[in-house]
Amino acid sequence: MGDTSDYQPPRVWKWDTENGGAFAKINRPTAGTTHEKVLPVGDNPLQLYSLATPNGVKVTIMLEELLALGHTGAEYDAWLCRIRDGEQFSSGFVEINPNSKIPALLDLSVDGGQRVFESGAILLYLAEKFGSFIPEDPTEKTECMSWLFWQMASAPYLGGGFGHFYAYAPAKFEYPINRFAMETKRQLDLLDQRLSQNEFIAGSEYTIADIAIWSWYGQLALGRLYNAAEFLDVESYAYLMEWTKKIDARKTVQRGRMVNRVNGELSSQLHERHHASDFDLKTEDKLVSN
Repeated sequence: MGDTSDYQPPRVWKWDTENGGAFAKINRPTAGTTHEKVLPVGDNPLQLYSLATPNGVKVTIMLEELLALGHTGAEYDAWLCRIRDGEQFSSGFVEINPNSKIPALLDLSVDGGQRVFESGAILLYLAEKFGSFIPEDPTEKTECMSWLFWQMASAPYLGGGFGHFYAYAPAKFEYPINRFAMETKRQLDLLDQRLSQNEFIAGSEYTIADIAIWSWYGQLALGRLYNAAEFLDVESYAYLMEWTKKIDARKTVQRGRMVNRVNGELSSQLHERHHASDFDLKTEDKLVSN
């Protein structure tokens, strides 16, 4: 790859399969299926096909929160989708999410099954299905929805923008890192200002807006994304840090982070989740020792 100052785009873009950084082998400019594979289906009403990325963590946290409230209909089978192996392009996965992105949800409690894709849509679907983590007050509900959609629109600047160029690109380029660092810090400042006036993102209640935003920006603030906490000076956002640590202390959040996780301490990795007892019996440290 030449210096960016010398690069001149061609008249018509062509796909260079080797020029994509850490995900060059799985990213492609076409949609659809690359291979046939039937997805597994468990005994629970909800089937989740995912990986513990921030978008995947959103949904597993939500499901654990619902179960903690006693919503037995939120019992779920979480199946691991290894995106670096291209499993999101299988025929079974594409049938649930034609966009081939995790997470993807299949609700078997609905006659004929109901597919739900895009993490924000899944959060909203589950919140409305179970009547939880979405405010009843119209003003706070509208605020919750606004912040949920803010997260869905803003995270690509953090992940696909800053995260890619800072952590995954084949080389370090000053302009995109600086450009997306500036945007990310503006987002962090916005959240810090919001949380200086409210206990939670949408107001007085813990909602799907908190779950969605924490999974990206809270984990960033805790140093779990891109190894960039120091670079972005996250400790300077005092109200954001207080909110982040409060949510991180929730047992439901801690369990949700474990599901479909394939890195970190073995005791924190639960590759698949089918029953609540799996957290005690089937983490990778237990399986390796057996």
